Amino acid sequence: MFAAGTDPGQDVSAAAGALLIPTRFVWPYGGRRILLSGSFTRWSEHVPMSPVEGCPTVFQVICSLTPGFHQYKFFVDGEWRHDERQPFVTGKYGTVNTVFVSREPDPVTPIPGVDTPTSRMNVDVDDEMLQRMMIMAVVGIIQDVSLRVPEADIDVSRHRISLFLSAHTAYELLPDSGKVTALDINLPVKQAFHILYEQASPVAPLWDSYRGQFVGVLSAMDFILILKELGNHASNLTEEELETHTISAWKEGKQQIWRQADGHGRQSGKGLIYGGPYDSLKDIAMKILQNEVATVPIIHSSAADGSFPQLLHLASLSGILKCICRQFRHSASSLPILQQPVCAFRLGSWVPKIGDTNERPLAMLRPNSPLSAALSLLVQAQVSSIPIVDHNDSLLDIYCRSDITALAKDRAYAQFHLDEMSVQQALQLGQDASSPFGIFNGQRCQMCLRSDSLQKVMERLANPGVRRVIIVEAGSKRVEGIISLSDMFRFLLGIG
Repeated sequence: MFAAGTDPGQDVSAAAGALLIPTRFVWPYGGRRILLSGSFTRWSEHVPMSPVEGCPTVFQVICSLTPGFHQYKFFVDGEWRHDERQPFVTGKYGTVNTVFVSREPDPVTPIPGVDTPTSRMNVDVDDEMLQRMMIMAVVGIIQDVSLRVPEADIDVSRHRISLFLSAHTAYELLPDSGKVTALDINLPVKQAFHILYEQASPVAPLWDSYRGQFVGVLSAMDFILILKELGNHASNLTEEELETHTISAWKEGKQQIWRQADGHGRQSGKGLIYGGPYDSLKDIAMKILQNEVATVPIIHSSAADGSFPQLLHLASLSGILKCICRQFRHSASSLPILQQPVCAFRLGSWVPKIGDTNERPLAMLRPNSPLSAALSLLVQAQVSSIPIVDHNDSLLDIYCRSDITALAKDRAYAQFHLDEMSVQQALQLGQDASSPFGIFNGQRCQMCLRSDSLQKVMERLANPGVRRVIIVEAGSKRVEGIISLSDMFRFLLGIG
């Protein structure tokens, strides 16, 4: 959007004697070498930006601009970027920010929060800085220009993804080599969770040798419910029972707990949810989404009556997403949405804006929160993991459902009460003693920025074992949102 008669690409230096207004530009997202270019340089000159003292991730430069509208963008470590928190449009030079410079010059004010050595780079400082980062008067007729992805691009991308998933089968998910752990229903629960911990697996199909078939799954959620039952003073389940109770006894006797926990009793009421090797990837994904499970066993039987079933694989949304990424990685133009910033879509859960009462607050915990609080959130919110944050809501780690199996190590579950162990202590059980809390281990905690492309977020979610990507603010790592695998697939498949 431009003022009538203003050419944003004209050589403003030709306007001899024109009033020039000093205007500050700020790039607050870090980098090594940041350059600024815009219509006021005819896009031919790149102006170096300097880091702000006390805030090494914040770069600034002051340029003298004529009153009116201008376009600009940043060259960050060899890549063109724009600040999606400021008004922007898509035009001749791609996606660029826009700025209106008033004829009334204002003094160049200092960036808040960086005037003393003790100032901290946190989200409060960032938000205020971003609101005041350029000395200019933005007139009321300028509306905030939000990036909107054309519905046609979304529809085309969804259609092509649907065609791909419908044309490929679960057989293609099978690795060249690997193993799948299955448990006999007559195993003691205690031994079963030791096996899950040792195999680093959050779920295992259950085998009934008497019936000669797979009958269900044992998951980390089972262990969570068992521990919560142990912590219930009115419970009849004792630690001695946990030592001797079989998986079968737990499944048969504790269905009421499941119904109370999730309100539906999905796993106990629907039996084993599984797929065959020749089911389409779309069918497998829909089974996972509709039944709200983490994995679907892929089972094959050569017999007509289904006898002698073979467990081939545990299919997950991350495996299916990996197939999508591999298919379209080198033909991104066929999916117009891939290069758009993830914040441009209605996707995932985000921290509500001030005054926004329509959004639910994200479930987050402090490191010193009791483990019982984490387990209750996992059950009640029906999520796979919870961000662990400091007092500034900056990301330290995450607590996942699968982390509960670490309590099987050395019977740790029998040596404490859930209210007495903190989340930090529980996480350290599953880490090396030398690993400090807050250091992300391997693929454990995946982070992205809201300005990162949809393709980048998809590739992060396609990593094995990853269920959610945490959207953080650059520099401060303050949690801004969460995108889960199910969020991504519901968007890609157009499911409300």
